[in-house]
Amino acid sequence: MINEDDRLMQLFAACSNAGRWGDDDELGTLNFITPAVRRAALDEVRLGESVSIGLDLDVHASSKNTDPLVHVVDPYERDPLAARDRIEIAAHGFTVTHLDAVAHVFWEGAAYNGRSAREILGERGLRYGSVHAARDGIVTRGVLLDVAAARGVPWLQPGDWVSVADLEAAESLAGARVTSGDAVFAHVGLGRREREQGPEDPSLRAGLDADCLAWLHEREVAVWSGDCVERLPYPSTVMPLPLHQIGLAAMGLCLLDCPDMDALVAACEAHRRATFALVIAPLRIPGGTGSPVNPLALF
Repeated sequence: MINEDDRLMQLFAACSNAGRWGDDDELGTLNFITPAVRRAALDEVRLGESVSIGLDLDVHASSKNTDPLVHVVDPYERDPLAARDRIEIAAHGFTVTHLDAVAHVFWEGAAYNGRSAREILGERGLRYGSVHAARDGIVTRGVLLDVAAARGVPWLQPGDWVSVADLEAAESLAGARVTSGDAVFAHVGLGRREREQGPEDPSLRAGLDADCLAWLHEREVAVWSGDCVERLPYPSTVMPLPLHQIGLAAMGLCLLDCPDMDALVAACEAHRRATFALVIAPLRIPGGTGSPVNPLALF
């Protein structure tokens, strides 16, 4: 029987998009979002309703928010003509809605397209594969895959696995097949569980089985998001974060972390549909390893 480390290394090779769009490509799976995909996504807008699916930035430290927002407001005496403030945001983590740069995560010293981590990471950030590559924004179709609803449970338990069968059951429930260029939002009920049981322990999370990465690769998914990210802890010493290490370093998969899934699920339930137009505009940060974002779901 193949062990988990060997299976993950095989998945890394099988799912690799290295060279698929050229040796200098920095967009990764965002290449699946063609002009035709964008036009079709805008056809999802029927009511003209816009829903923010970004989380509020939080200045309060907690077990999840270990590097909180720094927000400094200048006193009135400094400028009596205008209110001014300054902010400092650590984009990565469990509490800021953010877009990962394609070269945010490495495996065996290399980033997406086989670029050497040592060569591309400098004092001013990433010389290759930074979030600046996505500066023209992301416009595509979003698809809600409600794994918790498909299982008939309010939420998945910490440490639960989400399988390909779960994704396909949720796809069937949604009544919409995931196709090339889509942004997939997987819902496992984390927000509901936290309201009932208190804040989660981020070191023990329900999340994807690595086999799901092959499914995302086959379906040509452009963006992965939701409250279902890494299953933590993952039983591998070689690749403890396979969604990020295979997803980013092999596939160039665009990862949108920490969206407000409660807001998205509520909007989809209100409109009795699981598809919508998605708009994401990252900050223009040359060299940035990621960017806080306020994604919009349009119905």
